[in-house]
Amino acid sequence: MQTKTALPILFIVMFLVMVGFGIIIPVLPFYAEEMGANSTELGFLMSVYSLMQFIFAPIWGQVSDRIGRKPVMMIGIAGLALSFFIQAMSTELWMLFAARIIGGILSSANMPTAMAYVADITTEENRGKGMGMVGAATGLGFVFGPAIGGIFSKINLNMPFYLASASSLITVFLVLILLKESKQRNDSQQTRRTSIWKSFHAANSILFFVQLFISLSLAGLEATFAYFANKKAGLDSTQLGYIFMIMGLGSAFVQGGLVGKLTKRFGENAVIFGGMIVSAIGFGLILLVHSFMTAAIFLTIFGLGNGVIRPSVSSLLTKLSDSNHGSSTGLLSSFDSLGRIIGPTLGGWLYLQWASLPYLSGIIITAAAFVLFLVYRPKLNKSRLPNES
Repeated sequence: MQTKTALPILFIVMFLVMVGFGIIIPVLPFYAEEMGANSTELGFLMSVYSLMQFIFAPIWGQVSDRIGRKPVMMIGIAGLALSFFIQAMSTELWMLFAARIIGGILSSANMPTAMAYVADITTEENRGKGMGMVGAATGLGFVFGPAIGGIFSKINLNMPFYLASASSLITVFLVLILLKESKQRNDSQQTRRTSIWKSFHAANSILFFVQLFISLSLAGLEATFAYFANKKAGLDSTQLGYIFMIMGLGSAFVQGGLVGKLTKRFGENAVIFGGMIVSAIGFGLILLVHSFMTAAIFLTIFGLGNGVIRPSVSSLLTKLSDSNHGSSTGLLSSFDSLGRIIGPTLGGWLYLQWASLPYLSGIIITAAAFVLFLVYRPKLNKSRLPNES
């Protein structure tokens, strides 16, 4: 399948996936609160989803190496549809937890498989552009998803979950009809069972830890920003939906239009460094939020920096991997999920101590990731994973 044809189709698919996911973001804190959840319990609700992704993403990555990307992606998206539907029907907090567990197990197939798909169909020169397009689809999903969720939450808080379920179900059929398999049959047949941790090469392990730190800081923000913005600026779920929409638009712009050009000109290392610097600045600015406008601007600045890191890390990792991209990207998604396991619970606890603490800690964690990457980056230039085929 030609890259020029495959990438736009994958872009549409991931865009629709993230629209469905984004719809519930501004609503879930208030939906859970109606069922008696406090900020710490909301953190657990988000963390349990990520725990399932941490466990199952590498497994799905390996499965996609063996049976192909398309069927695994369909399973993942169908899992989202089921999870959203159960959440819409929930009347007790335990039902929300059950739905999040199911969604985490099945939807953990989506991102590693999409990244492996890009690695299958792109050259190393265009890898950053391809990963950036997946990131842009995610960003645009956050443009429309949270806005839709915020608007329809005015009808009732169940409605956004029904919409998210329907969107995901439609996407499953689009994948079935439009998306061609990227992994050749002979490649799948030759893929052996290998340890999930084989991609965790000594020198390249730094990339997994960078992703862990970045996702940890981001997850703490996501778990608490609704409360923080409401406290500091009196913002409601509809306004939060628009704010996430603006942030997503900015993130999509840099990922879809700039990541490929920046990585070609400066390399992934420089882009990762720049993204971390901008993210830290964004965390600091968020502390100064006092209105809808400042919340939108400061969160967008953070999103611009944070948005370029994941595509660049993914691109660099797959360049250092000879084959079995699903295993590598699955393990990367697992580290991303580990950050999302710890981040919401830590962020919720820090928020209870002092509302500004999640964002101060975000600056510290991002700075730690910067120093870690700075110290160990030279090893990446000498590294290449052993042949995994």
